[in-house]
Amino acid sequence: MPAYVIVGMQWGDEGKGKIVDYLTRQASMVVRHQGGNNAGHTLVVNGKQTILHLVPSGILHDETVCVIGNGTVLDPGVLLAEIDGIEAAGHSCAGRLFLSPSAHVIMPYHKLLDKAQETFRGKDKIGTTGRGIGPAYADKADRFGIRMGDLVNPALFGDKLAAVLEYKNKILRDCFGESPLAFDAVWAECSAYAERLRPYVADTVAMVHRALAKKERVVFEGAQGSMLDLDHGTFPYVTSSTTLAGGVCAGAGIGPKDITGVIGIVKAYSTRVGEGPFPTELTCETGALLRARGNEYGATTGRPRRCGWIDCVQLRRAAMLNGATSLVLTKPDVLSAVDAVQICTAYRLDGAVVTEFPSQIDDLARVEPVFEEMPGWKTDISDCRAWEELPGTAQRYFERIEALVGVPIDIVSVGPGREQTIDRRDPFG
Repeated sequence: MPAYVIVGMQWGDEGKGKIVDYLTRQASMVVRHQGGNNAGHTLVVNGKQTILHLVPSGILHDETVCVIGNGTVLDPGVLLAEIDGIEAAGHSCAGRLFLSPSAHVIMPYHKLLDKAQETFRGKDKIGTTGRGIGPAYADKADRFGIRMGDLVNPALFGDKLAAVLEYKNKILRDCFGESPLAFDAVWAECSAYAERLRPYVADTVAMVHRALAKKERVVFEGAQGSMLDLDHGTFPYVTSSTTLAGGVCAGAGIGPKDITGVIGIVKAYSTRVGEGPFPTELTCETGALLRARGNEYGATTGRPRRCGWIDCVQLRRAAMLNGATSLVLTKPDVLSAVDAVQICTAYRLDGAVVTEFPSQIDDLARVEPVFEEMPGWKTDISDCRAWEELPGTAQRYFERIEALVGVPIDIVSVGPGREQTIDRRDPFG
């Protein structure tokens, strides 16, 4: 089956949105399968920037069907604002964008609880975006969630909201000292959203399987990165969903045998947002240089990202967890300003050299990176359009990453624009 999963191989912000947009020229459907509007995907087409938080990154290709699967959590107000912006830019969403009725809805009380819980954690804060993502996923597990199918059914929505709101107001009031939410206000706000979103709700599982049965190429787009996975990431400093390639099965309703390949997106250096251990972090001038040159500020929150050298110990674990079949390397143009580049090839932990990524966060917090230095290229590579045009030092750096991770680099992105992309090999085989 011609289904390919696009997955972030680090802590998110690897440039997945640009690559999904680029690869969509060879696909008929793009499916977002997890996460919420705590992630931002930035696309640059013909010099114009578009930032997406929920709508799949294939939306700028006017013939492509875009699906938001059941594994996502949807803030209806954010989604509608995004739809309005896309249509104002000349791209239609009607008849092209579809929402799973099983996708859970982020409600006003989720945002209040998110911020209150983060405040309660104090020095142990996680660094959430405060957008209600975690509480919405928690309600899904607790069976308190309201889904899109409920939202667009007025009678059902009213009954569910009344029951859930009584419980949530008690928590807000008694646990966190927050003012309770009024049923009528929440009902009116969400009912207005429902009226506009109702035409987009469809049986997305059946849609995806029809496309696969017709041998159409389907791209599954993830949010965040592998090290933010709820199970295998740097818990508790993680997101609230499964960010790995395997999550597409539950998040979009397909089976493992339907997946043809997994394309991992790797930034040429490392970044992460929020709290948690980050072995190769640079707190010196070089880290500040990478942040400035790479514009390493969150597309969703504007928060500055922590920057460091590429970590191939971490990338080997991500390749293992995802079953990566191909890599796309992004933002090596940012490294053009440094004289030499460093690659983390191993860690020192309690005096011993280890090459496996620690599964326990207290061990990860204690490791020291073992670096291998390679010469930089000190020249602008943003105009390169073929592998042969890249400086030899850049090629050798990329090949060393490829060898250490054990997965081929098929595409190199040398800038934010759709055209700033080098096809070395076809990741679709």
